[in-house]
Amino acid sequence: MTMNRNNYKRLGDYVRLVDVRNRDLAVTNLLGVSISKMFIPSIANTIGTDMSTYKIVEPFQFAYGPVTSRNGDKITFALYKGAEKCIISSAYITFEVIDKEKLDPDYLMMWALRPEFDRYARFMSNGSAREIFSWDDMCEVYLPIPDINEQRLIVAEYQAVEKRIATNDALIAKLEETAQIIYKDMFVNNVDLANLPNGWIMGTLESLGEIVSGATPSTEVPEYWDDYGIAWLSPADLSREGTLFMSRGAKSISALGYKSASTKLLPKGSVLFSSRAPIGLMAIADGDLCTNQGFKSIVPHSKVGTEYVYYVLLNLKDRIANENTGATFAEVSGSTMKMYEALIPDEKTCKEFSKKILPLHDYIKNIEHENKALTNLLSLLLSKLTK
Repeated sequence: MTMNRNNYKRLGDYVRLVDVRNRDLAVTNLLGVSISKMFIPSIANTIGTDMSTYKIVEPFQFAYGPVTSRNGDKITFALYKGAEKCIISSAYITFEVIDKEKLDPDYLMMWALRPEFDRYARFMSNGSAREIFSWDDMCEVYLPIPDINEQRLIVAEYQAVEKRIATNDALIAKLEETAQIIYKDMFVNNVDLANLPNGWIMGTLESLGEIVSGATPSTEVPEYWDDYGIAWLSPADLSREGTLFMSRGAKSISALGYKSASTKLLPKGSVLFSSRAPIGLMAIADGDLCTNQGFKSIVPHSKVGTEYVYYVLLNLKDRIANENTGATFAEVSGSTMKMYEALIPDEKTCKEFSKKILPLHDYIKNIEHENKALTNLLSLLLSKLTK
């Protein structure tokens, strides 16, 4: 694709406002718009709310939130692709493409996905109490609009990569489900806790390995981060619940300018567990790394192994999250974490379990590496829109 400044067109010439209200209460599917630029189920308390004032959104119409302040430097903006109509708060601005033979809605959505669009919207927002990116501001957005066939080719290329990622995610979910079935078959469904097999005992999470709390690095004495750039993770680096393997995140100690750390180096095979909201994000360390205070990680004892510890914790995480909600924010303390009950099988059985699980984990790891490459490709495709 070759872009030049002559291809840049004013968005306002291609779109129009839509303001259809739910007057007869015929539409009940209430959604919101997230900063990840998706329509999502609304969590708003609508008890006693007059739903007739809510706006109706048809498939392939857009909605965005004009208030950009206190929004993580992002604009809530999304293209609705549901099969049926939905309703959204009247606080959103809704619009549609006038002629889809001149501007493909999916192409416009690609433009809005670019981080540069968020920065532009924030820069152009104005106001005292709240900063607003108005409809007039939106209309003054200029973007490259090539021939419609070229737009569709660009969209098709992007969506092909998205589809591959979605297919991979579905495959990962199936592999994780298979691993869970193996775990439950060996250690849950066919186990009588009152009559444990020979060599099996009941213990606690502390019996499975060393529980390590993360910390913010010190800046005093130079250590290994100077030369090796060991990854230093926060829960935000676990991009989605279910990401199984983590090695180098977006940040490293050296990249952040830290010279040393008071936090302990976690070896490969450690099980990471987010202990602050959102509690229960998990991963396996795929290399030496460190974490911030948002983690309570387990360095497994060799007799039980990483795989067993991971699935024990995976099956405890919902309980841990539900039982550790504080007045200010949710957090699991190290002393609390240690005391959760856990079954401790004999070493031979744990090794047998690991032998069954490792091929599944290796397959998942390869797929996750592919997805990371594909996600980078999506970013590259978005960056090419301006070239």
